[in-house]
Amino acid sequence: MADLMAGPLSGVRVLELGTMYAAPTAGRMLRDFGADVVKVEDPATGDYARQWTPQKDGQSLGFARLNAGKRSIGVDLRDPRGQALVRSLAAEVDVVVESFRPGRLEEWGLGYDDLRAVNRGIVLTRVSGFGQTGPYRSRPGFGTVAEVGSGFAYINGWPDTPPTSPPFGFADSIAGISAAMGTAMALYRKASTGEGSEVDVALYEPLMFIVGDMLLQWQALGVVQGRVGNGTGSASPRGVYRAGDGHWLAIAASNQGIAKRLFAAMGRAELIDDPRYATNAARIRHNGELQEIVSAWVGSMPRADALKILDEYEVVASAVNDARDIVDDPHFLHRTLVKLTGSAVLGPLLMPGPVLHLRGYAGPVYDGVPAIGQHTAEVLGELGVPEAERAALADAGVISLS
Repeated sequence: MADLMAGPLSGVRVLELGTMYAAPTAGRMLRDFGADVVKVEDPATGDYARQWTPQKDGQSLGFARLNAGKRSIGVDLRDPRGQALVRSLAAEVDVVVESFRPGRLEEWGLGYDDLRAVNRGIVLTRVSGFGQTGPYRSRPGFGTVAEVGSGFAYINGWPDTPPTSPPFGFADSIAGISAAMGTAMALYRKASTGEGSEVDVALYEPLMFIVGDMLLQWQALGVVQGRVGNGTGSASPRGVYRAGDGHWLAIAASNQGIAKRLFAAMGRAELIDDPRYATNAARIRHNGELQEIVSAWVGSMPRADALKILDEYEVVASAVNDARDIVDDPHFLHRTLVKLTGSAVLGPLLMPGPVLHLRGYAGPVYDGVPAIGQHTAEVLGELGVPEAERAALADAGVISLS
């Protein structure tokens, strides 16, 4: 497997056995910084994410975002011959990323001990619903289960609405980014010891870490955190407000200095001397009436005018962006959005690039979305599998040669 580019992970070879969201997110994070990621897919149906909507002319946009620039090979992991191929590939790579239910890889002879037997330095990064250990390890789990089980959905929403799970792969994305971080740590240790590692990520754990204060609040104070809408319940004023032109913006006056600047921006500097609004604790107690004051001010003018004033007073605020706002924003165009190219179906599109920036590294190129098994012949040829054997395996349905 050839180096992808001169990124910090250039030369790192990754075999991605994961499907859907979390593990492919980890694969994309590694690919973003130079790793060569070979995606193993079912030779007939491919990754189920290929069926996600929305689609353009049969191409899933979500699949394209997570898998652009990877190489795809079609291998049947349920066939012993396919399992043997993957073991051979694992002997030549640095990382294997997988997202099957715990125990499945072991059934196929592809567990950590099996892979370590052919590659002492292998890093096996595993993402599953509840992790490789514990009473729930064998349960199936998708992001929705993680979002509700972690406590996130319970505190998300308004007091008079049901617990709310997000309309996107929130838990999966955070778990995938965490899995990439764990992989990088394992590679760092391997560089000094030569030993590989097994990285175990449960979908719910990174999200439970983020909402973890609710657990301390219950144990220390006997309070079960509830839903507070767009506020935090811990700082005021904070929220989302509708401007006079119907557009929305958010303000986070989450410390005393910002609250003072907000009142000054509103032409109401005297509010900071009002006992009802002088401290954060007082503002929390009188949050309802304070929100009405802020809402009335924002609603008295177009959003652009309100944001201009807030910016002049260094108040933490932002437009509530929709997709149209984002792809036209000069800041996001400068540093965040990258071009997805090389797809005859999609044409050139903008999508979010790497989640962080490293000085001296320009970033990857996202050229093309692989078809199922598009690179099978190429990758197996690099492994030394003869062309006649590849043809026989393809005839038997063990691999696909796109």
